[in-house]
Amino acid sequence: MITLLKNAKVYDPAHQKNGVKEDIYIRNGYIVAKPSDTEKINETIDLKGKVVMAGAIDMHSHIGGGKVNIARMMLPEYQETLKYSEPEAHICGPHCTHHATPSTTNTGMRYIEMGYTAAFEPAILAINARQAHLEMGDTPMIDKGGYVMLGNDDYFLRLLSQKADQKTINDYVAWTMHATQTIGIKVVNPGGISAFKFNQRRLNLDENNAHYQVSPRQILQSLSRAVHDIGIAKPLHVHCNNLGAAGNFQTTLDTMGASDGIPMHLTHIQFHSYGAEGDKQFSSAAAQIAEAINNNPHITADVGQILFGQTVTASGDNMMQHLNSKLANPKKSVIMDIECDAGCGVVPFKYRDENYVNALQWAIGLEIFLSVEDPWRVFLTTDHPNGAPFTCYPHLIRLLMDKPFRDEAFAKLNLDAQAMSNLTSIEREYTLYEIATMTRAGAAKLIGLGDRGHLGIGAAADITVYTEQDDKEAMFSKPSYVFKDGELVVKDGEIIKVVWGKTHTAKPTYDKGVEKGLKEYFDQYHTIQLDNFKIDNDEIAEDGRNQVINHTK
Repeated sequence: MITLLKNAKVYDPAHQKNGVKEDIYIRNGYIVAKPSDTEKINETIDLKGKVVMAGAIDMHSHIGGGKVNIARMMLPEYQETLKYSEPEAHICGPHCTHHATPSTTNTGMRYIEMGYTAAFEPAILAINARQAHLEMGDTPMIDKGGYVMLGNDDYFLRLLSQKADQKTINDYVAWTMHATQTIGIKVVNPGGISAFKFNQRRLNLDENNAHYQVSPRQILQSLSRAVHDIGIAKPLHVHCNNLGAAGNFQTTLDTMGASDGIPMHLTHIQFHSYGAEGDKQFSSAAAQIAEAINNNPHITADVGQILFGQTVTASGDNMMQHLNSKLANPKKSVIMDIECDAGCGVVPFKYRDENYVNALQWAIGLEIFLSVEDPWRVFLTTDHPNGAPFTCYPHLIRLLMDKPFRDEAFAKLNLDAQAMSNLTSIEREYTLYEIATMTRAGAAKLIGLGDRGHLGIGAAADITVYTEQDDKEAMFSKPSYVFKDGELVVKDGEIIKVVWGKTHTAKPTYDKGVEKGLKEYFDQYHTIQLDNFKIDNDEIAEDGRNQVINHTK
């Protein structure tokens, strides 16, 4: 079957197409060249006046792995009851949704309604990877994938402490990606989650973990080198030390130099861009951070924008979440250990525009977005749900594209925060081409999804069609059409068909001899055998709703 999307106004940064009018042909789920005159076109949709982009990709969103379940169960007061219509009602019960932490089903539905066709869980603990895949496998409509957490696990820290050679580290990293079916490596508060268990309450970049006697800088150097050597596309995904602390921008700047020029991605960088100036000893360091990103081409970042309202923060950074728990709203929190290899902190939070710190956090995120010059190296995220639920993305896009709208919002902020921000002096408004870059082409390139994020021949037919409007929040809230793998699944903002996405992985090669030491370790310390730790393709795809894609070159 061939579908023709006629008269499309294409924004495809991967092919330098900026509002180019052309036709798109879809066959068997992929974009294809114009068929011969003898081939039958089965369906034609005239898109005259419509804006066409590849399906959007959320490269950092907490959608699986247990912490979302904790948040949902801890906050029943924010459970919402809705009456769904078909086809959504077929799989989504009346209690499917929650204000900040939607269920798996509702997550897929709400993403596809906005034109997003893929989302990546950024914090999968290896021992919990099977649970994370089960949750993501239960998420319809979109593709999924995840980054596995290393750098606070006992086995890795032992290797580093014992001065294991880089090849041994590389084999362990590559083996872990195979075992957990993930596409990237993440490190959260390098060494800090472990240090918290040895009664350290802060850990700076060159300060040793008291038990293993290794520093965060050593961890970053070792892991970034491993990610580079094993040849995966996704740079090391780094949640820096000192999240949320006043004055932490210097840690962030120092972290940029810790990989010795090897590509590194700094995540939710808004939470790591704080100065300590002014009467309240909390200020914006967005200008320094943006300048450093502009001057260091090996660094990419996603912002983790906060938006005002109720949400819940869920992070593996138990050290900093323990500190944040005193700010919980409502007053409850969970700080827990997971298998002695990681941690988890779930703290509800309500961001308020009349609050000095929250207002400045909002401004800092936007200052970074608007001051980083290259949209290929900065990505649109709210660190869902930590800064705000992902459903706020259309509002965030309007803040980036509409200066009068942004200035109007700024004028409502806490007055002391207004005095500490230069946001209104920034004239930049993002273009549709730049939005397509940061939410599609750039994200796909960063993760290594060669057949996603663009509209070239051979790409998966994940396509979003918008009706251009002056109100960009309205425009990006309800696409006119969304195609997932070539199937029309959303029309006029309403879901018309339920489909199931794929799981994206990378599986670099490794020396199987690494399993000898791992087996001895598992036999001594774990409750399960090494072979049961590893996840097979069939476990993800056995119900026929999923498919595992390996993006290793």
